[in-house]
Amino acid sequence: MHAITIPEPGGPEALVWAEVPDPVPGEGEVLVEVVAGAVNRADILQRQGFYNPPPGASPYPGLECSGRIAEIGPGVSGWSVGDEMCALLAGGGYATKVAVPAGQLLPVPEGIDLKRAAALPEVACTVWSNVFMISHLRPGETFLVHGGSSGIGTMAIQLAKAVGARVAVTAGTKEKLDRCAELGADILVNYREQDFVEELKQATGGAGADVILDNMGGKYLDRNVRALAVNGRLAIIGMQGGVKAELNIGALLTKRAAISATSLRARPLAEKTAIVAAVREHVWPLLAAGQVRPVVDREIPMGDAAAAHRIVEESGHVGKVLLVVP
Repeated sequence: MHAITIPEPGGPEALVWAEVPDPVPGEGEVLVEVVAGAVNRADILQRQGFYNPPPGASPYPGLECSGRIAEIGPGVSGWSVGDEMCALLAGGGYATKVAVPAGQLLPVPEGIDLKRAAALPEVACTVWSNVFMISHLRPGETFLVHGGSSGIGTMAIQLAKAVGARVAVTAGTKEKLDRCAELGADILVNYREQDFVEELKQATGGAGADVILDNMGGKYLDRNVRALAVNGRLAIIGMQGGVKAELNIGALLTKRAAISATSLRARPLAEKTAIVAAVREHVWPLLAAGQVRPVVDREIPMGDAAAAHRIVEESGHVGKVLLVVP
């Protein structure tokens, strides 16, 4: 098969399309012929040498894909050769074939074409597990997502609206904020020109956000805590703004607030299987009904993954950038 390899960490040019051995499905796994994958920030960190795959995972980047099952490994039931599916991966999505635990497979949602289904697994599992399974966002609450025009952000807006929450977003341009509004965002904050803490307080009568989904980490920690409502929940899923910050525990105590921090890639198989099952139960019906949809910025041939990484690093895109197998 062919895969995007990383002989040495570096810039986008470090990504090399090369012929490599085919994977072999193990116990409880299937072999997938990949139709498309998608670019995530974690892939960029891996390319730069900062985010190695967990033990036993494919060495190639790519945390999600769509395709067709080519081979069924021992101990797998409920799936057949030829089935179209999409999958959450610990790695290996930038390739023409990948071995996937059966518990991380999802059927292609009704009304979604096979290629675009590649844009769904990572964002749906990340948002559902953090915003709903951990932070328990409820109807009528106010939800803030940073980076509203990102893959995570566009999914978070739609799912929060689908359950009846009021949605606030941050983004860096009017064009991106307009796209967020089209998806249902109610409160639009240009983080280059406005303070999201003050804007959120004004929009909520001083109450703040009940749930915040944060990809920035250290840089936003203090302001996120100040932006929380009483009994608020802050879910940290990224470190784009650094790994360290000072926390005012007094402010956290006063608000009786909670902070969670999770990553998805290295979770045990049983946890990922439970998240995927919850996504299939709760998110897939919304996709089939047209209430939620994947947001795809563009499709790029997988062999030109370097160009896709440049696009994502420049942050001019909205939604997901797909890598399509030629």
